[in-house]
Amino acid sequence: MSSRRAGRRSGRQETAARVCRRGAVHGLAAGAVGVAVMTLSEKLEQRLTGRPNSHVPGATMAALLGMSREPPGMNHLMHFGQAVLLGSLRGVMAHAGLRGPWSSAMFAVVRLTNDQTWENATGVGAPPWTWPRDELVVDLVHKVVYALATGVVADRLAAREGPGPGQRHAQRLPGRHAHVGPPRR
Repeated sequence: MSSRRAGRRSGRQETAARVCRRGAVHGLAAGAVGVAVMTLSEKLEQRLTGRPNSHVPGATMAALLGMSREPPGMNHLMHFGQAVLLGSLRGVMAHAGLRGPWSSAMFAVVRLTNDQTWENATGVGAPPWTWPRDELVVDLVHKVVYALATGVVADRLAAREGPGPGQRHAQRLPGRHAHVGPPRR
């Protein structure tokens, strides 16, 4: 391998590492904002519909930790904790150049998939298509609220650093081309 190709690969690895580091940190902040907005929307919806609090997140975490029942505070820990941690992925997406409503829609699916995987793996939850339709709609709406709020914050933080590598690649030659890297800054 020529030193020129090795240098290019090293630069790409460095770019990817920077995207992941900065994106993950910004995403944690974005996830915190997203879960706060989602929680506010849930509380507003509960006031209007009379729906009680869900204890599925806490019961899921208790099951993952091998506990027979959910200790006080575990529901909030799981609800906020996984939303903040998942925000790191949305931050990486934004720093890579995946921004806007399309990316937030992709992220909403990730959020729902994360919840459903853990809830179903522990036996605390059931597949969403088996739920009553009104419960399914409420859950989907709140996950979309979280994804949009998280996305807005992550996208704004990433935009302060300019276009991401994927956006620069698209500006150079639209489409997917392995041999075309993003233009150097």
